[in-house]
Amino acid sequence: MPQRDEIRFLLNDREVALADVAATRTLLDFLRLDRRLTGTKEGCAEGDCGACTVLVGRLESGALRYEPVNACIRFLASVDGCHVVTVEHLRGEGGALHPVQQAMVAEHGSQCGFCTPGIVMALYALWMKTPEPDEAQIETALQGNLCRCTGYAPIIRAAQSAARYGTPAGDRLVQERDRVAARLAALRDGARVVTGPEEDRAILPADVDDFAEVYADTPEATVIAGATDVGLWVTKFLRPIGPAIFIGHLDGLRRIEVSDSDIRIGAGVSYSDFAPVIDAHFPCLADYWSRIAGWQVRNMGTIGGNIANGSPIGDTPPALIALGAGVTLRHRGVRRTLPLEAFFVDYGKQDRAPGEFVEEIRIPRIAPGQVVAAYKVSKRRDEDISSVAAGFSVTLQEGRIAACRLAYGGMAATPKRASQAEAALTGQPWGEPAIRAAIAALPDDFTPLADMRASAVYRMRAAQNLLLRFYLEHEHGAAMRLSA
Repeated sequence: MPQRDEIRFLLNDREVALADVAATRTLLDFLRLDRRLTGTKEGCAEGDCGACTVLVGRLESGALRYEPVNACIRFLASVDGCHVVTVEHLRGEGGALHPVQQAMVAEHGSQCGFCTPGIVMALYALWMKTPEPDEAQIETALQGNLCRCTGYAPIIRAAQSAARYGTPAGDRLVQERDRVAARLAALRDGARVVTGPEEDRAILPADVDDFAEVYADTPEATVIAGATDVGLWVTKFLRPIGPAIFIGHLDGLRRIEVSDSDIRIGAGVSYSDFAPVIDAHFPCLADYWSRIAGWQVRNMGTIGGNIANGSPIGDTPPALIALGAGVTLRHRGVRRTLPLEAFFVDYGKQDRAPGEFVEEIRIPRIAPGQVVAAYKVSKRRDEDISSVAAGFSVTLQEGRIAACRLAYGGMAATPKRASQAEAALTGQPWGEPAIRAAIAALPDDFTPLADMRASAVYRMRAAQNLLLRFYLEHEHGAAMRLSA
């Protein structure tokens, strides 16, 4: 197995090679402190405000794809083989302002300017993808950016008007795309990367098989896919994470396979990667999916990481459990599969042996007669952690409930099915009396805790009302559908 001790990537228009890169070194610190690219700001240091937004381009099936990400929680080692683009790289024709920047000036989209570079980078990514977006697309693109003083109306107007000042065809990232893709391809040497000091070592396996061997040999290592959680361990809690195994670059964990019976995804598939599959095959979950974090975090965070983390308030497990998903775990060359709900054992504990990792998630397709929905209750509508999350699936046959799966997050130490409420529904006629009986049974399933996000009483009432909402929406159609 070839091995090197340095990471290599493109930063704007220059190739960078760095040895001795510590696992805990963030991309933001490197940009600001080492390269003095201070247009990228540090605001929250937890991927919440978007002031640190940069674009990261990576090769995907031979094509170059750029995504906005949070540099504050993106570790430097993870950009090996990528193209990092900061706000300093933007320019228009003849050295003028970039069209997005010019639109922000024309529409008075900036006051103090601290958040502006991050907003510009998010809108730049949107402009390249959708030059003339509608307001909903703009709001979705800005979910991960907080403005403290300007207000969003002029920023939205800037996004709507950017195409007046130029089109993506004239942008340097578009014009140079083939050349950049060739440079990135040349950086791919198939080697394992091991870099950084011994106590803070960063390891980038060559492929999934190499990852399986490295993790089995180093089971104490921290596995990092998107770093949307581990990043905060470092920036907020100053926790050591070395040795750390970075896996976000492994194409073998980013595959998506669609069959007539199910959809199988690698654990490294991001929320953004999976969004088109949601739209095509699980449209009933589309609104829920768009409320997971903000655009930058959806580009970084992975479904497998959300599962493996085991948080009781993770967004994906309730919906996936309701769909009947299963996970495949791997240790070296040995694999085993279990239902997703069985993976969660207790708070902070999963059914996973040392050196074993989540490799694949299998999600059954929605069957005829199956009604599915997912809901999220949080203090802030966008980019917030759930107080209560719920995933519901009911299979109807001749007006009766033949089967059901009711899964909740935020109600127990793990994401958990409501077995007593399910028993109250199964076999009953589909109607409000059955739903009321299931609602009455929920206190037998859960004894929620009170914390900063919600009281125990609020959580129980919300869980009950979400089940009633599920029934009312199904019975009365789209007119009833309001965002929680």
